[in-house]
Amino acid sequence: MAENNIEEILFLKKEVNYAVKLLTNGQTNEALKIVEVLVNKFPNLPLLYNIRGVCYQTISELENAIDDFSQATILKSDYAEAYCNLGVTYQEKGDLENAIKAYKNAIVNDNNYPTAHNNLGKIFLVHGEIDSSIKHLECAIKLKPDFADAYNNLGSSFLRINKLNDAIKSYKKATTLKLDFAVANNNLGIAYLRAGDSKLASTFFENAITITPGYATAHHNLSGVKVYKEKDKQVNLIESLLIENNLSHRDRIYLNFALAKAYEDLGNSEELFKHLNEGNRIRKKEMSYSISDSEEHNEIIKLFFNSNNNKLTHRDSLPIRPIFIVGMPRSGTSLVEQIISSHHEVYGAGELNNFHNIIMPIIEKHVINENYNLKNGEFALIRKQYLNSLVRFYKNEKVITDKWTLNFKTIGFILSAFPEAKIVHLKRDARATCWSIYKHFFSDEGNRWAYDYHDLANFYKSYVGLMDYWHNLYPGKIYDISYEDLTSNQEKETQKLLKYCDLDWDENCLNFYTNSRGVKTASAVQVRKKMYQGSSDAWRKYSEHLKPLLDALK
Repeated sequence: MAENNIEEILFLKKEVNYAVKLLTNGQTNEALKIVEVLVNKFPNLPLLYNIRGVCYQTISELENAIDDFSQATILKSDYAEAYCNLGVTYQEKGDLENAIKAYKNAIVNDNNYPTAHNNLGKIFLVHGEIDSSIKHLECAIKLKPDFADAYNNLGSSFLRINKLNDAIKSYKKATTLKLDFAVANNNLGIAYLRAGDSKLASTFFENAITITPGYATAHHNLSGVKVYKEKDKQVNLIESLLIENNLSHRDRIYLNFALAKAYEDLGNSEELFKHLNEGNRIRKKEMSYSISDSEEHNEIIKLFFNSNNNKLTHRDSLPIRPIFIVGMPRSGTSLVEQIISSHHEVYGAGELNNFHNIIMPIIEKHVINENYNLKNGEFALIRKQYLNSLVRFYKNEKVITDKWTLNFKTIGFILSAFPEAKIVHLKRDARATCWSIYKHFFSDEGNRWAYDYHDLANFYKSYVGLMDYWHNLYPGKIYDISYEDLTSNQEKETQKLLKYCDLDWDENCLNFYTNSRGVKTASAVQVRKKMYQGSSDAWRKYSEHLKPLLDALK
């Protein structure tokens, strides 16, 4: 009997090793056949379910993989590897909640598990839980000092909170550990771009393209910092990539926008609009949007302010005073924040969606209950949560800027929770604003209205209507500043702006282009330059191509 057991063990070991070898060599189906036989013969062996789960995961049979990894953990409750594999599968499926549980179980059973820490850090990064993300990624690196992917993810976490020096350091380490790491090179380019070094940004975008010539995101990023000249090899490369049929929708969008920028530089209007319209067409198709969505949202927001019930009657003193900079995207908000944040008392926090993320669950709850009156305690909670979200940004400053442009939708909630807050509203020629938006690709899922002339024009009109509503409701509380006036009369308009913000004069605000703070938006290059005029007239030379947009704006 003992001899039979030994034979079985030797047979099992031999078959498992062979299956793993096949799996490693990419012969997944052959490996799966062997493991299927073994599972039937040894149904209580957790290792086999883990291996079969990996096979199923490899061929994208995710539900089967989840079943097998789960069975492995049932048979062996401390099976850290199976928990980690389960987390990877849930993550691939898009079920991040269960992925987090699985990774945490892996770590509970084996804290020295760098892959679980790294993957958990990536998920927390997606969720915007940056402190937790950094914690797990640093733990992964401590356990595995040569973990290039963890360094890259750590760089992205630092980048999210605008710690540019730390981000650059992490990305550089990733590219050192893995010389062909195209993603880390691209991310390093983004970090240098935000730091205002467009030359180094170009270098690393080019590195990413050299490593992976079809890297669409890097092509698009490079197009934003490069001035194209005749016979540019990158233009030919992008053209050849677009001929391929196996491109994803997202890659096709990136490449069309990149090519549009190239032809804009080359003065070829026909090719510019050919690729710009195509990029916008694909993006519009993948976004579900109707102007009625925005109009309905605005009308619901107004319901909260049809009475005088919604306001904070008692408030604590502020540790730091917020200035909200609002308006349409591409209207000059980055320039104004750069000016204000050059003041010695101000910290420029950039585009924070903190207030939006805090207020939306509250709005949704009241809408479901058809109750549009917020209580004093709710505004006090909004005030507390928002201030807590700012703690990581400031040190000795007395004022902080928040440049989430679409906060124009929540001005009533801002002024109710922060009666002492300042709101600066950028106004720019509608044609210039909409043209600048249309030729810009917003990589996140917001701004779904930006990819069609009529959607864009109608959204602009709804924005104007909502701003008129806020002005009537809060006379004198919102400061309008004209982008065109600012670029024409820099010193006078800067003086008026600082006065409204209750800030003393600071000469640094005129020399805003020397401000070394990180800038997250597409205007990162422009705000490093001296003030210039005429950008609001750039649309005029394309007026024939833009006729549908111009007609819609009328």
